[in-house]
Amino acid sequence: MLRRHLLSSSLGLAASLGLPAAAAKTQMAAPTAVPEFQVDPYWPKPLPNNWIIGAVAGVAVDKRDHIWIAHRPSTIAARQLMAERNPPETSCCVRAPSVLVFDRQGTLLRHWGGPGQGFEWPELEHGIYVDANDHVWLAGSGPKDHQLLKFTLDGRFLLQIGRAGQSKGNADTANLNRPADVEVDTVAREVFVADGYGNRRVIVFDSETGAYKRHWGAYGQPPVDGGPEAYGGTAAYTPGQPPSRQFASPVHCVRLTRDRLVYVCDRTNDRYQVFQRDGTFVEEHFIAPQTRLNGSVADLIPSLDPSQEFLFSVDNSNGVARVIRRRDGEVLSTFGRPGRQAGQFHVPHNIAQDSEGSLYISEVDNGQRVQRFVRR
Repeated sequence: MLRRHLLSSSLGLAASLGLPAAAAKTQMAAPTAVPEFQVDPYWPKPLPNNWIIGAVAGVAVDKRDHIWIAHRPSTIAARQLMAERNPPETSCCVRAPSVLVFDRQGTLLRHWGGPGQGFEWPELEHGIYVDANDHVWLAGSGPKDHQLLKFTLDGRFLLQIGRAGQSKGNADTANLNRPADVEVDTVAREVFVADGYGNRRVIVFDSETGAYKRHWGAYGQPPVDGGPEAYGGTAAYTPGQPPSRQFASPVHCVRLTRDRLVYVCDRTNDRYQVFQRDGTFVEEHFIAPQTRLNGSVADLIPSLDPSQEFLFSVDNSNGVARVIRRRDGEVLSTFGRPGRQAGQFHVPHNIAQDSEGSLYISEVDNGQRVQRFVRR
């Protein structure tokens, strides 16, 4: 009865203001339900060929709803690779190729990766992205990983931006410095790079030629080299002190939204910042600002509804995933907790989403897996 009274009052007010009744009904509509997720413990299916994976440092979903992961074969413990020895000392296992591709049912479809002619494979794989033109981008966070690679779906090399071991710092427009992840605007022909573990910036290149276009640091300012003493401020967890005026290490993700904003994960500073495509600062939001260790914002992606109302984020220090309201940065819910059972996390690192709203969350350190969470 109360709800009917409020609706009638709203319709009357709309009429008095000359508004159509539909407008009042829209204003009275229930808010969008907060998305909820449940782990699928059977995804993916067991790997063939006695393969085993290491730390999964990248996950992406392409336009076919194929799920791509980039893992680190070098992180697999020797005890798990006894079948590689000659003669084999156990029946399992051997390391899988760095890039693996699954369908939504968890079946392995494709695999490739590793050093080859004409390009410098990263020392430590980090981040993978498949753009709308079916190009695969791969970054790396090893000490000399100052390059970004571009491949076809079947692993044929197309382009390298930067050279291994050649970075000259944040002002260098030819090289990266341990880039963490990328996203591509195929219409504008621009690749945005979270750069990264060595540098403290977002940098943009032409996605076809690799030509430099622009870069910026926190708050849209020029990034600088050096530690905290070089840029002032403090991490977000220090009460009463201003936050850092520069990104910390690492700048861990860069994500694009339909309203032409750029979201950047400043992981160790427990925040994400939002920019226009030209680097103009818009706003920032802090998440669990008391977090130390590796920080609280490892990765985030926007939801797929028309207005992209939500952000889904992972926190590798606290071992949780979050649902965030995009318009104001409010955390609406969390799921998961630290642990090794299905639905729990040990150092969640990256997040991706398929067309039906299921999330795929990778784990590094010795978590060494990717889990699927189905939207309820």
